Amino acid sequence: MNTLSLLRSTVRVFCITVVGYFCFLHGLLKIPLLQDHAIYLHGVTLTWFQDISIPEQWGLLRNQVTPFTLATPDGVTLHAWHILPLGLYHQHEEELVKDTEGIAIDITERVGFKLLRDDPKSLLVLFLHGAAGTLGSGWRPPSYRAMYAGAPDKIHTVAIDYRGFGSSTGAPSEQGLLTDALTLAGWAMQEAGIPPSRIVIFGQSLGTAVGISLAHHLATRPDPTLFAGIVLVAPFADVELLTATYRIAGAVPILGPLSPFPRLLAFFNTFILSKWPSRDKLAAFVKECEDMPGDDPKYHITIIHAEDDYDIPWPYSDQLFWHAVSASRPPDGITFDDMEEEKAQTKTMLGPGGWVAAHQTAKGVIREEIAKWGLHDKIMSYPIVSLAVRRAFESRGPIESR
Repeated sequence: MNTLSLLRSTVRVFCITVVGYFCFLHGLLKIPLLQDHAIYLHGVTLTWFQDISIPEQWGLLRNQVTPFTLATPDGVTLHAWHILPLGLYHQHEEELVKDTEGIAIDITERVGFKLLRDDPKSLLVLFLHGAAGTLGSGWRPPSYRAMYAGAPDKIHTVAIDYRGFGSSTGAPSEQGLLTDALTLAGWAMQEAGIPPSRIVIFGQSLGTAVGISLAHHLATRPDPTLFAGIVLVAPFADVELLTATYRIAGAVPILGPLSPFPRLLAFFNTFILSKWPSRDKLAAFVKECEDMPGDDPKYHITIIHAEDDYDIPWPYSDQLFWHAVSASRPPDGITFDDMEEEKAQTKTMLGPGGWVAAHQTAKGVIREEIAKWGLHDKIMSYPIVSLAVRRAFESRGPIESR
């Protein structure tokens, strides 16, 4: 093949690729159903041949997990797991083993639920997972063990599959997932009787956006509700920024090829339905807490990210931390560059463990913890998360004295 023919073939392939990419974008951004599948990946269950009503398949003990369902106000049924901490399970193993198994028709009759509800010192993590998969997918089962590792006789976990995920009915949307999280929080406080001071919100990836939205929504009501803390692992600032780097299933870019053309990227971003403006909502949450009367602490936020996360790059956590800190410094906040300079002088270096930056006011604490390793999901099962969960609970008082 001569040079001219090679050039023509190259141009032809390039043109076909460009046309194909923009046809893909047109379909993705103009058809809401395709867009939702690309963002939420709820059709990718990763547990196709497993029954998620049998948690023992993932190495959990008999009746350590109680599968049950939650009904949302808009008629969706959510599949949920209540996971007992290992130390508490050991104390009540005999009666738990004898208890009814399978999905609870009435969870209030189960031994595990009674151990949560009837202990005035029990603590509860509301677990909000990331995109794709189900309650039993990937690193989620090991991460449930990380939730209670900091206090294995006290910290319960309740996790849900959002609408459209796993066995849950409906289809995901930004408002829909917020409704799901509100339903979970309402169940925890009303049905289980756990006050918000004994609840920590944990979110990973997509779940960080859901958790921030939940905390912001409840804090800005006329009668605000504030939880003991929020732990955010591998967060993003908002979907519009994320599209410049995000790849569907880690392989297919959405708007990444347009990132050298900011105006074109901004134009296509206007078609995205699920915005998830986490940095703005977290900042609004912090400002709301800072403006509340009283001297007692109002919030405890921990942001965790791994440097080797190739799904959501760790600098997004810098954006989230900056916006949160800036909101705590009225009236003008702080610029990103000034924030980075301040962090460089005050952050704690942990060698191979990464580093920690912390900002504290009279009303709360904002921590950014960057680990060297942990990828996107694996880090959920690490001690850095266990300690962050425990620290969040301890922001409302020593665990042993509750």
